[in-house]
Amino acid sequence: LTYALLLVLGTSLFWNRTSVAQELTFRDLFNGKDLSGWIDVNTSPETWSVRDGMLICTGLPIGVMRSDRQYENFILEVEWRHMQPGGNSGMFLWCDAVPKAGRLPTGMEVQMLELDWVNQHKNDDGTLPPIAYVHGELFGAGGMTATPDNPRGNRSKSLENRCLGVGQWNKYVVVAVDGTVKLSVNGKFVNGIRNASYKKGYICLESEGKEIHFRNMRIMELPPGLADETNTAPLLEDS
Repeated sequence: LTYALLLVLGTSLFWNRTSVAQELTFRDLFNGKDLSGWIDVNTSPETWSVRDGMLICTGLPIGVMRSDRQYENFILEVEWRHMQPGGNSGMFLWCDAVPKAGRLPTGMEVQMLELDWVNQHKNDDGTLPPIAYVHGELFGAGGMTATPDNPRGNRSKSLENRCLGVGQWNKYVVVAVDGTVKLSVNGKFVNGIRNASYKKGYICLESEGKEIHFRNMRIMELPPGLADETNTAPLLEDS
């Protein structure tokens, strides 16, 4: 009886572990064929399209589209490239997907700026603004609060400039767990932020003035953690 019980318990433990291992796998967040799984928030039918496995954003009008459901803890991979010098865009995590002042929502922004953006925004005297490696900044937008690992005001700046310029693909790996975000840029972790006031919400892609392309966007959902009704973005009706 003891042997049989141990065998049953061992088999059950094996299958439980196998089940967990199978669940912790990546799945496509963008299928490379159409906009399935995404909902426009405040852009236009012409803003987003799919071509050759890429998600194309014209950059106009300024706004976002969102995932069709909320996410809590996850690892997200995405490749992106700007098609014009000084391009501006980003991704929002744990987002409420409700535009503020008619434009952008509350959420954790993962900044995607083309390298020439800084040169195009010089001070009146021609000097560069005190902005360090803004391509990979992490910050709470639209009222979200968070604690930066590498402060530039209330933003967290990348410790290294690892992004490539116009027309070249960059890869972000984003680890988002219990209000903490760690960002890898082209193969190295260079930034982090923590204590986000939202710990569960929508994922949004940003349209902000110039054309940007996305591809190979996939997500691995991790076990739930500290999210509850006090730190979860409100659920939208069509989710």
